[in-house]
Amino acid sequence: MHFAPFSTLSAVPASIPSPEVSTFPLWPGGPTIHFYALCIIAGIIAAVLLTNHRLTKRGAEKWVVVDISIPAVVLGIVGARVFHVLTHPDFYFGPDKNTWNPFEYGSVWAIWEGGIAIFGALLGGAVGAWIGCRWTGIRFWTFADALAPGLLLAQAMGRFGNWFNHELFGLPTDVPWGLEIESTNPAFPPGLAEGTLFHPTFLYEVLWNGLGVIALLWAGSKLRLQWGKLFALYLIWYSAGRIVWESIRIDPSEIILGLRSNVWAAIIGVVVGLVIMIVQTRRHPGVETSAYVPGRQPATADVESQDNPSDFVDVSEPPSTAEVV
Repeated sequence: MHFAPFSTLSAVPASIPSPEVSTFPLWPGGPTIHFYALCIIAGIIAAVLLTNHRLTKRGAEKWVVVDISIPAVVLGIVGARVFHVLTHPDFYFGPDKNTWNPFEYGSVWAIWEGGIAIFGALLGGAVGAWIGCRWTGIRFWTFADALAPGLLLAQAMGRFGNWFNHELFGLPTDVPWGLEIESTNPAFPPGLAEGTLFHPTFLYEVLWNGLGVIALLWAGSKLRLQWGKLFALYLIWYSAGRIVWESIRIDPSEIILGLRSNVWAAIIGVVVGLVIMIVQTRRHPGVETSAYVPGRQPATADVESQDNPSDFVDVSEPPSTAEVV
């Protein structure tokens, strides 16, 4: 890439500094803890707590979300890593790469070095959530709708990890809120002057996702979006913002038909969200009668449902035997 037109940009007092440290030892000489990992873990915990609250309000057993979240998180991490590796093949494959050695830098297994993709996490997590829902009897779309605001919250919290890692920033800029990146950073574009500021794409996504959490909570409460429609709105909201942030990021990425691979993934996310919204609106114009699939409602569930059963009148056609999600 060529950034010569921005070479005269310099830092200003209102700029955003990058954190001085990204890791710390658990104890002197002990294992190293990464702030990036802490941000992700905190996001997962927040998502589980919010989803549990929302799911129990729909009549599910307390903490059934944990049984669903375990396979969802595990397969989500696997999917996130696989997606990243497949969309950055030059990083991991080639005669001079340590592709399969788990103890060498640059291995496909070395997830602790960074390198996960949210769209891969969504694909893997969806498979894990479907498995968890089959185990517990919770409707898949009920769980997805309950998860949607928490998932967006987790993504907002996780983006702070990029700030701690001094990574995934955007194009050079002279806006007052530009992000300071040290010129010794391997991702610092060659040819730019020391003190050049960059668009803080992590912050843009944090703000967009935070606003999205509020929007989804409002839509779920006031518009009563169910049967996967709230999750569809999540896909549309998140992916629309991601198209913009990905378009101004300068980290290496595979280019397909002139667009970054993650831009295409975000476009697909918007399309999938629209399809789910249209299809589920036509199939289920009413609201759900239960958070559980037929025949799986616990006999004595420990629930805190705040919904009035009389409010749930599903005017859609009864689901077929195969329609259990």
